[in-house]
Amino acid sequence: MNVRWRIALATLAALLAMALATLWFLRNFERVPEQVTLPAYGEPTYNPLYALRETLRRDGTRAESRRTLDLRAMQLQPGDTVLMLDDPRTLAPAEAGQLLDWVQQGGHLLLRVPEADPELDGEATLLGRLGVQPGDVPPRCQPWRVKGQDEHSEFCHGHRFTLAAPSSAELRWGDAHDATLAHARLRHGNGRVDVLSDMDFLRNGSDERDTGLRDVPHRDLARLLLAPNYGRGTVHLVYAVQAPSLWRTLLRDGWPVWLPLLLALLAWLWMRSQRFGALLPSPREERRSLLEHVRASGEHLHRYGKTPLLHAAMRQAFLARLRRRAPLAAALSGEAQARAIAEHLHLPPEQVRTALQAPASRDDAALRERIALLIRMRNQL
Repeated sequence: MNVRWRIALATLAALLAMALATLWFLRNFERVPEQVTLPAYGEPTYNPLYALRETLRRDGTRAESRRTLDLRAMQLQPGDTVLMLDDPRTLAPAEAGQLLDWVQQGGHLLLRVPEADPELDGEATLLGRLGVQPGDVPPRCQPWRVKGQDEHSEFCHGHRFTLAAPSSAELRWGDAHDATLAHARLRHGNGRVDVLSDMDFLRNGSDERDTGLRDVPHRDLARLLLAPNYGRGTVHLVYAVQAPSLWRTLLRDGWPVWLPLLLALLAWLWMRSQRFGALLPSPREERRSLLEHVRASGEHLHRYGKTPLLHAAMRQAFLARLRRRAPLAAALSGEAQARAIAEHLHLPPEQVRTALQAPASRDDAALRERIALLIRMRNQL
């Protein structure tokens, strides 16, 4: 069997194995679709009423979201609706008066009752002017039944309230045995005010437990609460939440970046640090010795052919010491001085005469020999 047949058989065997593997995979596995709820991003992360606004818009109702209450920018009309998610007691008396005047002309206002606080509660607040008094009873759930849906419980985390004049409420939803309410619709002039103990069912919802407006009973309850002016004007949704600061966001979500950088910086500082402890003054730098200057000057003169100057300097140093130690020999000159120095130092006259004579400018050997002889003669004086 030649090589071609072998390659062909190997290829057929590989294709057969791949076909068998594919057949086994298709018979043992089945493609099943699965729905995965993606985490929120963008506006839904900071606007808890985003889902309510989009639902109203799809239903043909004009809806706008605002972080804070701005009556001048909103330009409220008698058929509009305002839903406030924040504590209404934080409004200034002038803003509370303008809201009540607008409600009296036919507006619809929805408020949430916060927890009782003696420092914030009072007759001058928006709730106080409506006769709403936050209660001290613990939160309780209210059953909510919708045809075709499972029974729901609402207002489980809300703070109950009471009314100073219960007869002024068009609708009331609460417990009869203690007269506390979870919801009340008050008539104020030509408009209405809905007061709720909790508005969690109007929020976006984050998971299976917190369904928000994804739940049908929650949508029906929201439609019931917005009924007075539904479809007549604009629905203003004031969520009034404080966005987290930049530093807090970086600290909470940016640690995969800043933590390795911080560790790298600490490691670099540790590597660069020489020691730990008290700081010591830096040691003084060693000054260049005089001998180095002399050697450098001599090399410079030798490089430029000034070797006779070096011999002359050494000869002057020898004669200077000779005048101090043997003034009679120093006073002589020529051959007589050479004999006197030789006699004083016990050296041959020819050696002294050679040491006192300057060598040729390029004769390095003679220069070294005569300088060495002058140094020895100077040391013998």
